[in-house]
Order: sequence, then C-alpha cells, then structure tokens
Amino acid sequence: MPDRDDVNRGLPRVKPDTLVAFVLVHAVALLAVMPALFTWTGVAAFAAGHFVFGTLGINIGFHRLLAHRSFACPVWVERMLALFGTCSLQFSPAYWVAVHRRHHQFSDEPEDPHSPRRGLLWAHFGWLIARRPLDLKPTVLTWRYAKDMMRQPFYERLERKNVWAAVGLSVWILLYVAGFTAEALAGGTWMECGWFGSSLMVWGGALRTVVVWHSTWSVNSVAHVWGYRTHDTGDDSRNNPFVALIASGEGWHNNHHADPVSPRHGMQWWEIDVSWLVIRLMMALGLARPR
Repeated sequence: MPDRDDVNRGLPRVKPDTLVAFVLVHAVALLAVMPALFTWTGVAAFAAGHFVFGTLGINIGFHRLLAHRSFACPVWVERMLALFGTCSLQFSPAYWVAVHRRHHQFSDEPEDPHSPRRGLLWAHFGWLIARRPLDLKPTVLTWRYAKDMMRQPFYERLERKNVWAAVGLSVWILLYVAGFTAEALAGGTWMECGWFGSSLMVWGGALRTVVVWHSTWSVNSVAHVWGYRTHDTGDDSRNNPFVALIASGEGWHNNHHADPVSPRHGMQWWEIDVSWLVIRLMMALGLARPR
C-alpha cells in the first residue's frame, strides 16, 4: 500500500453516476426561480421537509443517533428517523455513518474523507463526486465502520442496488401526485394540476434536498475553516454560528469534536442547538432516553 504522501498526491477519480445525479438535482432545484412554480403550499412543503428530513433525519437520526449513539430510543423511532434521513438523498444510513465515523477517527488527517486541508470545495462536495486512492470502497467502508448497522436486515436492505435512492426520490413523486390530485379535486385544469404538482415537487423535493445538502456539507467545510475554538481537539474543527443556524445546531462543531457522544452540541447559553431541543422534547414525550 502506498504511503500517506504518495496517496495524498494521487489524483481523485470522478464518479460519473454521482456527478450526473448531483448536477440533475441542482438543475431541478433551480426551477424554483420560475414564477409559475411558486406557491405558498410549495414553500410550506419546503419548510416542513427541511425540518423532517434535515433536522430529524440527518442531524438527529443519521448523526447523533446512528453515528454516535448519543441517545437511545425505541426501534420504531430509530427506523423512522433513519428513513427520514434516507429521504435527504445523502446516500444510505450505513454509508453515511461509516463516512462520519472515519472522519472522526482521522479528522483533518490524510485519511479523513473530507478535510478542508485538501481544499474548501473538496470538503464541501468534491469528496462526494470523486474518490482518492486512499478512500475505501463503499462496501469495505460500511462493513468496517458501520458493521453494527450492516448486521441488521433493515439497513443492509437499504444498501442493495441503491434502494436508498429510490426511497428518497419516492418523496418527490408523492409530492407531485399529492399536488396534482389536490388541484384536480379543486376543479383545476390538467395544466393547473401539472403546475401545482410540479411546484410541490420542486420546492418540497428538489430545492429542499439541495438546501439540506449544502447545510450538511457546510459542517464538513465551513466549520473546519471559520469560527472559534473552545476546545483543543487536535483537528481544525470550529464553532460556527452561521452553520449552527442553517444546520439546526450542527455548526457547534468544535464542541462536538471535543465530546462526540454528547447529544448536545451547543454548550453555552448563546449556542442555540435546535436539534438538542428536539431531542429533549422527544425525551419528555417518552420517545428517547439518555444513553
């Protein structure tokens, strides 16, 4: 196996399928600028989707629950949160968790999948569409870092033949069908039905997906470059208020690296952590408990 310096100089190889999907989803999201596709129902679908699939699915489900086991909950709650996260189209739960656990093991070292030391754009999305010689193949990565999940049929099934992608895109289809049907029941024409269904799909599906993408990726990029450091963690992690705002508390990243298993990332009174507040509400409702 080549040494670290040789691997670090190796050129990444582009993953064509991921690149095409990345461009297509962004292209569909850009349709939101069309006046004909603007509806307040679409905006509501965007806001609801951002909370359900972003805050609940990615921040609480994929990250704090599955990757770090920061709290415990009933199996049905875990599965629900995992499906919400899957609907954000950030790969399967096991793969997401494996990448994140490797990031913590080698934070800002050559083996880190997305360190900004290789460039801000690399940390933000470059690592998603290209693979370095040092990067593990997806199957090796998931079995090495997320074996606890891959041994469960539920998560193993989501790995098969990109089932996770079908789950995520099904939300787009359901939004279109719901909008089309609602407008038809209201007596709209075929064209009006099509436009309203498209509005929900573009705003609640594509645009919501892209915004959640970039919010999540900002933790990997921005929160390792700009912000303040409360703890000497041996890496470049920062507490970034802007990232914390757009990513429901995930931007208190230096705090997180100092104590990865804590379900609370905002440690000071001014460090608002929406994801932690939701977890506390879940605990009050009996849907979660401290680990």
